[in-house]
Amino acid sequence: MKPSTDRSNVLVRALNTFWAPTARSMRGWALASVVANAGIAVTGAGVRVTGSGLGCPTWPRCTPDSFVPIAHPEMSMLTMLIEFGNRLLTFLVLAVGAACVLAALRLVPRRRVLVRLALLQPAGVLAQALWGGLVVRSALSPFTVGMHFLISMALIAACWMLYARAGEGDGPAVRIAHRDVRRLGYALLAATAVLLVAGVVVSGTGPHSGDAIASRFDFDIEAVARLHADIVYLVVGLTFALLFALHVTGAPRAAVRAVLGLFAVELAQGVLGYTQYFLAVPAALVLLHVLGASLVWIAALRVVTSLRTRDPLESAAAAVPAEAPAAV
Repeated sequence: MKPSTDRSNVLVRALNTFWAPTARSMRGWALASVVANAGIAVTGAGVRVTGSGLGCPTWPRCTPDSFVPIAHPEMSMLTMLIEFGNRLLTFLVLAVGAACVLAALRLVPRRRVLVRLALLQPAGVLAQALWGGLVVRSALSPFTVGMHFLISMALIAACWMLYARAGEGDGPAVRIAHRDVRRLGYALLAATAVLLVAGVVVSGTGPHSGDAIASRFDFDIEAVARLHADIVYLVVGLTFALLFALHVTGAPRAAVRAVLGLFAVELAQGVLGYTQYFLAVPAALVLLHVLGASLVWIAALRVVTSLRTRDPLESAAAAVPAEAPAAV
């Protein structure tokens, strides 16, 4: 049995992207997973800033008596719907992850590295869902809430690597920049990861806890905000240093464009962060800041993968045309 080849049918074309995948459609699903995981991180922040973190006060049920929101005298239906809606988005992220797995398994020739990276996605989403239950049961402890966000960032890293590897061959990695320049890129990525952790600490110390009964980190908000700003300066400085190093060593334009993209996102995020601080952290800017943090992380991952390459995918798949549909 083979999938239909009627490419005039939109549904058939959509099904073929993971049932009879090409390298291009595999990358498309990986990129969709990056977007889905970043999106649910932003909507999770939306749950928090609207005070809906305990809109569904139990897990896995929404209320002690129902899996879905029902009228309750002690809870607002609006907050229940907001929190329950975010739970439902988990199934969308899981569906995209499952499509990545199917595409990786059906790709001809099958590549084990893509299968392994794809399997991380549904496994990570399920782990994230279980952690979400811990978030509710801990009454929105700032530690569990912060880890919820950081797990999403780890999933984004796995999704990005799937996207990058799907466009490459399986040969050894080849540097396209000097060894020390590439090390600088890894240092930049590590500093960005530290920046995300610092941002979580600031978020867990400041307002917008998600519910009136939620606890906060017992830190001085001014001190942790200054520490966060200092790490921002470090990340921006490393980005500028990497950009300068790529320029003087004559690195490929793709790597330079990746660093310029990161630099632009960092500047926009910095302006947003200071605006947020001086306006006493309005809820709308918190959402934009979480989106910006996700974009900074994605841009930093793009920088690192732009500093090396592998044998062209066509050479690895020469024996089997990439467009050939897989048989059942």
